[in-house]
Amino acid sequence: MKKSFCELVLDYFPRISQVGNLYATNIANCIFNSFLSYTAIMLNIVTIHAIGKTPSLPRTLKTLLLSLAVSDVGVGFLVQPFYSSLLVKWLQKMIPNCGTFKTLAIIGNLFATASFLGVVAVSVDRFLAIHLHLRYRELVTHKRVVAVVISIWVSSVFVSFLLFWVPLDIYSLIMAFIAVVGLVLTAVIYLRIFFTVKQHKNQIQVQQVQQVAPVGEIIILTRLTKSAVGIFYVYLVFLVCYLPYLICLVAPQMNGPSIVLKRFSLFSYTLLYLNSSLNPVIYCWKMRHIRQAVLSILRNMSWHKKDASRETLALAGHAMP
Repeated sequence: MKKSFCELVLDYFPRISQVGNLYATNIANCIFNSFLSYTAIMLNIVTIHAIGKTPSLPRTLKTLLLSLAVSDVGVGFLVQPFYSSLLVKWLQKMIPNCGTFKTLAIIGNLFATASFLGVVAVSVDRFLAIHLHLRYRELVTHKRVVAVVISIWVSSVFVSFLLFWVPLDIYSLIMAFIAVVGLVLTAVIYLRIFFTVKQHKNQIQVQQVQQVAPVGEIIILTRLTKSAVGIFYVYLVFLVCYLPYLICLVAPQMNGPSIVLKRFSLFSYTLLYLNSSLNPVIYCWKMRHIRQAVLSILRNMSWHKKDASRETLALAGHAMP
């Protein structure tokens, strides 16, 4: 006899009799998600503003990064508060109903899938920029990238609502399959990027020895390499954050549910959502133009605060008898 959605979802989350054993786990995850929700929203909003104020970024890359940042804002603004509310219910020894679990699955998978496909799309974009080199702007146009971004969000919506038509155990396998294909594809892309960059460097070194290497070509290659390395760090962090979640999708169907697995599952969701706070940090760390724009925004914010505090003190001084 097949299990219903409500019965299957409790293979991944605590039953009422298991809440006491997972009390400390729920508290820790609730604290982490409350903090990470704030950082995901604020850091990504600042990053979106910084990307918009960075004219040196190609429009194609800027569009993909903005889409990725928007999906991360969605995680912080919608998914993490919703997940925290579930954790609070478990602390109160209340089991959410099926509709609540479905809502979490839909909005969580919507933004997580958009973020996942966004990282894959940016990785493909950086590979094409390095592989195509001078033909990149001709073939990778802004209109095509906008079409890709729209496809990413439409696909994410479709995958999320697939839960209404497919049993949860089959749905989990589909999600795991999509994730594995995406991770393998991105790994292959970065291997190709590594070998392509190495080949370009060897060619430029030969040209430099012969004193025929164009300076502009060297500068472009250097920028593309740094950009690709920056996105590679996004991919590595993404892999670390998503891998435990993928294990938790498949493990209950192979070994059956257990307290240890459910504790691991609760932390895997928090680690999954942590990725949305880490992406903008990596942008600032590895992409110089975005880092400079973010620092400029933060400096302006601190100056505005200082000016406001000075005005407040001046007004207070005038008001004193």
